[in-house]
Amino acid sequence: MKMLLLNGHGIDMRVSNAKLHVKDGRFSANEEPEKYEFSPKRIDIDSIVIYGQSGNLSLDAIRWLIKHNVQVTILDWNGKLLTTMLPPESTNVKTKFAQYQAYEDAETRLKIARKFIEAKISKSEAVLDYLNQRYPEIEYDFTEDKGKLEHVKSIRELMGVEGGIAWKYWNEFNKTVPEDYDFRSRIDQYRRATGAGDKTNVMLNYGYALLESECLRTINSVGLDSQVGFLHEMNPSKHSLAYDLQEPFRFIVDIAVINLIEKGAMDNKDFIRTESYSLRLKPSGAKKLTAEFNAVMNGKVEYRKKNTTWGTVLLLKARELAQYLVGTRKTIDFSKPAYVGKRDDTDLLRKKILAIGYTEWKEMGFSKGTLHYMKKNAKADKPFSLNAHVRERLQMWNEMSGRN
Repeated sequence: MKMLLLNGHGIDMRVSNAKLHVKDGRFSANEEPEKYEFSPKRIDIDSIVIYGQSGNLSLDAIRWLIKHNVQVTILDWNGKLLTTMLPPESTNVKTKFAQYQAYEDAETRLKIARKFIEAKISKSEAVLDYLNQRYPEIEYDFTEDKGKLEHVKSIRELMGVEGGIAWKYWNEFNKTVPEDYDFRSRIDQYRRATGAGDKTNVMLNYGYALLESECLRTINSVGLDSQVGFLHEMNPSKHSLAYDLQEPFRFIVDIAVINLIEKGAMDNKDFIRTESYSLRLKPSGAKKLTAEFNAVMNGKVEYRKKNTTWGTVLLLKARELAQYLVGTRKTIDFSKPAYVGKRDDTDLLRKKILAIGYTEWKEMGFSKGTLHYMKKNAKADKPFSLNAHVRERLQMWNEMSGRN
């Protein structure tokens, strides 16, 4: 999966000599906007995201993009999905009929909706387990909530259980976010004025909009109706099924956001405060988050005994849902594959590195410079990784010193 982000004023997309010519926007007269040229049948972009203020998209360009199955997504200033232009959808009418029948059957609808929440819970636990490796103060227990999940008898009850888990999740997630991000909880944002007031929620909002556009693309490709969900109620102009399908994959956005925060990649200049006191991402911030979202979506994962990416898994899960609805698949499970996040910069490993003496490290035949660099990383807040040979040396030191 690969996204192209266009931002600023003067965005332009047109076709000349059968090629698609794309010009990015600008924010000052001194800027020289990026230009892209794509030949027929050779475009390596799956989706174009427009987060700009003005520009032109010719009818020829629209036709060209549709013929090449490229999705165009337009976000508003708040990072919210405004509209999306999707590639041609599947024409399997039976799939939609089966979807409508399942929605009308209360028992079937609740069963499918529960599967979405079960998956969301398992992925939330995986994210907190990943973060706990670096932040041991993170503690959680969803046992009681999962017990309630087994006995819910309505969508309303199901959403109540989900809300309780979300409250616990964001309280723990908050422990990983530096104070200067002014993040308290994801839940609190709904009590604020329109738009997010802090950096973390701005990033999450934008990331979820990217995820929603990807969900719409996959739903469209398998022939389902995006406006008829099972967990979320139908509303005019709302894509309820896309919201459903997001639930098992929201962790992708959460991981992308925390990655940027930990790396210190986001600067104050990546955000701007509006007259209504809401925050929004500037082009530089949107570009960083789009790139990180792409990276996580393209992360490798094993599913059905094959190495694939999370972007492909999203498509497969939409396809499995369609197959389940028409009866060609007997079960549905959005929890698999599991997300397993392993990191080198665990809290325990940092403590081990800081405990190594320069003398004993040198006596083992290793460079003091390497240890100095490792200690410097261990003391810093930013994430780091270790080469295989360095991990081997640490294991050797553990064995020689009798440490676990």
